Amino acid sequence: MLTSPRVRPPGRPSSSRVESLRASLPGVVDALRRHRADLIEESLIAECVALDWLEWHGGALRLTITGKNVCAGAGGSV
Repeated sequence: MLTSPRVRPPGRPSSSRVESLRASLPGVVDALRRHRADLIEESLIAECVALDWLEWHGGALRLTITGKNVCAGAGGSV
């Protein structure tokens, strides 16, 4: 009998990549608080937006409720 491999939804990063992103989120939040989004890699921003951790709001990047919860779980302060 054949078993199908676990398939990630399209665009969803691997679990190891999500853990890496989770670990970097407190640094992202710190850069946003200092109004230094220019220090955050564009690819990191795109991945965090895709995960619904960050959102664009009126031309500014901000943490979503989901992002706040993830950051709190990662030991960051929100």
